[in-house]
This record gives sequence, C-alpha cells and structure tokens, in this order.
Amino acid sequence: MKPEEAFGAVLKQARAEKSISQEQLALSCDLDRTFISMLERGQRQPSLSSILAISKSLEITAQNLIKLTTDLIDEHNKHVSSD
Repeated sequence: MKPEEAFGAVLKQARAEKSISQEQLALSCDLDRTFISMLERGQRQPSLSSILAISKSLEITAQNLIKLTTDLIDEHNKHVSSD
C-alpha cells in the first residue's frame, strides 16, 4: 500500500467519524474540496501544512494522523507478506 493511499483511507475515516463533508473540511482548512477528494482517493500527497491544517480541523493531532497512516501501511504489509 502506498503512503498516499493509506493517508487517504485514514483521512476519509477520520472525516466520517466527525460527520463532516469533504466541502466542510476543505472550508475549515482553507483547502479546495477537490484536493480533499484527491487525498482521500490516494491521488495526491499532502504537504506538511496540509496535514497540520487537516489535523486541526479534525481535532486530531498531526502525530496521530501520521501514526494511523503508518499503522495501516504496516498492517497491510503484514497481510501481503503472509499471503
């Protein structure tokens, strides 16, 4: 699993847990909704400033956002290597 795909999955889940739309998140982060969509689909990589803005809007630390992403990558890699 690519890092951008893992980050996208984590972002989508965190946003869904807060029950906010991509548009609401984008507005609160001062980012474009299409950028949020592309992040969630793993088509773009976030910059550090984007990660910080997103984490603030989602009320989750940037550190935790990254940890959830690396945990997902590790979990995926475990399944792939055990197959």
